[in-house]
Amino acid sequence: MSLLLEMFTYPFILRAFVVGILVSLCAALLGVPLVLKRYSMIGDGLSHVSFGALAVALACGWAPLPVSIPVVILAAVILLRMTENSPLGADAAIAVTSASALAIGIIVTSLTTGMTTDVDSYMFGSILAMDRSDVALSVGLSVAVLVLFVLFYHKLFAITFDENFSRATGVKVGLYNTLLSVLTALTIVLGMRLMGAMLISSLVIFPALSAMRIHKSFRGVVIWAGGMSVVSFCVGLTISYLVSTPVGATVVVVNLTVFLLCSLAARLKRH
Repeated sequence: MSLLLEMFTYPFILRAFVVGILVSLCAALLGVPLVLKRYSMIGDGLSHVSFGALAVALACGWAPLPVSIPVVILAAVILLRMTENSPLGADAAIAVTSASALAIGIIVTSLTTGMTTDVDSYMFGSILAMDRSDVALSVGLSVAVLVLFVLFYHKLFAITFDENFSRATGVKVGLYNTLLSVLTALTIVLGMRLMGAMLISSLVIFPALSAMRIHKSFRGVVIWAGGMSVVSFCVGLTISYLVSTPVGATVVVVNLTVFLLCSLAARLKRH
């Protein structure tokens, strides 16, 4: 208990909790329509694009987040267009973009700074990497993502289940698909400091899959996914502090455990 109380005396831990809770909530809410639309791997692709942009920014001496946010948003819009119009298909388009951006990031890193602590924190996450300006930007953009998701909840619900019917009833499907991609891009960039490029997509996928095992309605899945994601992050961060394991990897393992428990509960319920 004393260790837990001591944990909250460190400012970097408090910053990690604030940003982590908001990013986990955003990722889980957006993950539900993404998984249902079979775009769940877009998070992985965008995280690699973000790493490429961050590597270039660090090599040029620029501030990483202001550079990577517009780049990843542009990549999200391009990926959306590719999945809609390209004969490649969504999975192939994401794989091509992901591999290319990661390769560029690695080459730029090797030619300039090398694998520094700063680059390593973006790849695998670090709670020490965030300063106050990063926290302020992350909180502001996370709140914006949550507000936009709530405002356009019914439109996102409509395009998730039947784009053709939505288009026939006058819903601007392209606009709301773009909105979903942009919100996902923002969430991915904000979460990279804590989770790292290699692990951030897990925050998008695991809570949605877990919630789908125990609930059937869209609203129920969204609520459960958000709740489980926040709890999993808090538990993961606490365990990480107590046993000195990497935050990102610990949070992923907690999310995996929750998913397995939900799958077991769903199977027992069926029988």
